[in-house]
Amino acid sequence: MTHTFLLEIGLEEMPAKVVAPSANQLKALVKTHLKENGLGYQRLDVYSTPRRLAVSVTELEEKQADRNETVKGPAKRIALDDAGNWSKAAIGFSKGQRASVEDIVFKEVNGEEYVFIEKEIKGQSAEQVLKSLADRLPSMTFPVSMKWGNTSYKFIRPVHWLVALLDDKVVDMTLFDVKSGSETRGHRFLGNAVTLKHASEYQAALKQEAVIVDREERQDEILKQIKALCQENNWQDPTTNVSLVNEVTDLVEYPTVFHGSFEESFLKVPEVVLETAMADHQRYFPVRADDQDAAFLPYFIAVRNGNDQGLDHVRKGNEKVLSARLADAAFFYEEDNKHAIDYFVDKLKAVSFHEKIGSLYEKQERIERIAQLLIPYFDLKSEAEADVKRAAQICKFDLVTQTVTEFTSLQGQIAGIFAQERGETETVSNALAEQYLPDSMEGELPRTKAGALISLADKMDSLLSFFAIGLVPTGSNDPFALRRQAMGIVRIIKAYDLSLSITDWMDAIILGTQNIETKALYEQNKDSVSRFILDRLDLWLSKNAGLDKEYDVRAAVLGSSHDNVIVLIEQARVLKAEKQSEQFKPVVESLTRVANLAEKADDDISVDTKLLETDSEHNLNDAVNAIEMMTENDITAEQRWQQFVQLHPLIDAFFDENMVMAKDEAVKANRLALLNRINKLARPFAKFNALVIK
Repeated sequence: MTHTFLLEIGLEEMPAKVVAPSANQLKALVKTHLKENGLGYQRLDVYSTPRRLAVSVTELEEKQADRNETVKGPAKRIALDDAGNWSKAAIGFSKGQRASVEDIVFKEVNGEEYVFIEKEIKGQSAEQVLKSLADRLPSMTFPVSMKWGNTSYKFIRPVHWLVALLDDKVVDMTLFDVKSGSETRGHRFLGNAVTLKHASEYQAALKQEAVIVDREERQDEILKQIKALCQENNWQDPTTNVSLVNEVTDLVEYPTVFHGSFEESFLKVPEVVLETAMADHQRYFPVRADDQDAAFLPYFIAVRNGNDQGLDHVRKGNEKVLSARLADAAFFYEEDNKHAIDYFVDKLKAVSFHEKIGSLYEKQERIERIAQLLIPYFDLKSEAEADVKRAAQICKFDLVTQTVTEFTSLQGQIAGIFAQERGETETVSNALAEQYLPDSMEGELPRTKAGALISLADKMDSLLSFFAIGLVPTGSNDPFALRRQAMGIVRIIKAYDLSLSITDWMDAIILGTQNIETKALYEQNKDSVSRFILDRLDLWLSKNAGLDKEYDVRAAVLGSSHDNVIVLIEQARVLKAEKQSEQFKPVVESLTRVANLAEKADDDISVDTKLLETDSEHNLNDAVNAIEMMTENDITAEQRWQQFVQLHPLIDAFFDENMVMAKDEAVKANRLALLNRINKLARPFAKFNALVIK
C-alpha cells in the first residue's frame, strides 16, 4: 500500500525572485530526506506562490524496508577472560546493541577473531520518517532572512501555518512554534481557509479558493491571457521578456491580465527609459505595434493578483501610478537636455568612485590611457581611433545625469542616447552604450570594437584599482562584481580574438602610471590580478570548451608560464584532442622528466657545443635550435605539440645514452642547460606534470 504526502509552509508574501529557488530548495531537501531514510516514492512535485512553498509526494512507500545489520565489537581475547567467561567489555557491547551475550558470534578479521552481533532492524513507518523532516526545514538558506516576534528564528518570511498530511492523517511536526495541521489558506482577498480531507485534494481545494498553486499552470494562464489581449489589439507579444514573465508569475496567486494607457506626450522620453519605468519599476509589459515599425505605443499590460471584478478601478489606479513615474522621468530627461556633455564631465570631478581610489573623473582618465594601449590590438581605422579616444574621454558622464540617478540600470545606455542626441558619431554612441557589457557572467557582449575596447579598459582599471587597495573578493563576498568583470575580460578577448598577454597589458599600464604610490601598488598586485583572471578562464574552459571533466588539462594549461587567453584556450583544445592519442603518454612523460631535471639547471649557463659528447646530445641540440628559431607567433598550438612529438624520441635517446648528473661538473651543467632550453619551450605550452596519464 502506498500513500500521498503533502507538506505546505504558509508564509507572509515572499519577494518574487526567491519564490522559485526556494521551492526548488524545499524539493531537494525533501528528496534528500526520503533518500537518506530509504523511503521510496513514485513522484515528487513542488508548488509555490508568494505565500506558500509546498511539496507533494505520491505513491510513497508505507514503511522502510527491514534490514539486517552486523555490528563488530571487541576482539575475542578481550571479550572472554582466562576462565572463558564473558568480560565486562562483551556484556557492555551486547547491551549497547540491545541484545544479550547469547546473541554474540565470533568471526575472523585479518587473522584475529572478533565479537559480532547480527540483528534485524525493523523499518520505520512513513509517518515516523516524515516527522523528522521538520528538523531539516530551518536549514533552508535565502539571500536575506527575517526574524520575527521575540524569537531568534530566521526564515525567508514569518511562518503562519503548516500543513503536513499523510493521506488523511496529520503528521505531527512543528516549525518555528507553528504546529502542523490540515488547514491551508486561500487567496488573501478572494478565498478562505480550507481544511483538507486528503493530501491529494491540495490543488483542487485551493483552486476553489482562488489560488493556482502550480507555478507552470499559473504562468501558462498569464501567457494565454496576454497573447489573447495582444491579438485583439494588434500588439506585439511582449512575453519575450522572460525575466518579467517569471517575476509576475511569482507575484500573484490568481492572475488576471489587463491593460492601461498613458499620455502620448511621454513618448518623447527615450524608449529605454519608458521600458525601465514600466518593466523594472512597476512590473508592467510595454506595448509595441505588431507591424514593421514596431512603434512604441502609449499602453501597458499588467497582471493583477485577483479576478476581473472592479478591473476599471484597478486600471485607473495603475495608470495614475505609472503617470507619476513617467512624469518624473520626463522631467529628469528635460532637465538633462539643458546641458552639454562637457557640463556633466566637469561634474565628475566632485563625485567619488571610491574614497581610496579617487573620483569618477580620475577613473575616466585612467580608462582613456588604458584604451590607448588597446587600440593596436583591434585593427581600427584612423577615424575609429579618434572615436575611441573621444568615447573614453567622456565615458562616465551619464553617471551624474538626473536620468541615470533615477534609473541606475540605464547607465551606459543613457550615455549612448545623450551622445547621439548631441551630435557624437555612431561609433562613440555605441561605445558608450556598450561599455558595461557583459553585465553578467553570461550576458550579452559588446557588438562593436569600440564598445569592446572601452569595456576592457574599464574592467581592467577596476581590477587593478580594487586589488591595489586590498579589496579582493573572498568567498561569496564580491561587492564590486570583480569576478564578473574578470569573466567579461576573458569573454571579450575570446570573442574578438585578441592575442593579448594579461601581464604585458598590465606592465604597459603600470609604465604609464604617473603616481609613484599607485604604480608600486599595481606592480605589487599584478600577479594576483593575472591569477584572478585566469581563474575565470578556468571556469570558461570548463563551461565552454568541453573541459568540465578534464581538470588536469585545465590545470596544466593554466599552470603554463604565460597568460595569453587566446593561446591558452587553443593549447587546452589541443591537449584535450591529443589525450586519446598513442603518443600522448610518452610525450608527456618525456617532458615531465625534462621539467624535473631542468629545475636543477643554472639559467645563466648556456649550452656549449664543445661539451656535447654523444650523437644523441648533438641530435637533440640541433632539434632544439631549429625549434627555437620559430617564435610563438609563427606557429599554432597544434604545430607546437607536433614539435614536442618529434622531440620525444630524441629526448628518450638522450636519457638512454647519457648520464645527466655526470661526475664532470661542466658536462653536467651543459646537459642540464640543454634540458632547460627544452623546458623553456614546453613551459609556455603547459605544466606537463599536472597532466594525468594512464
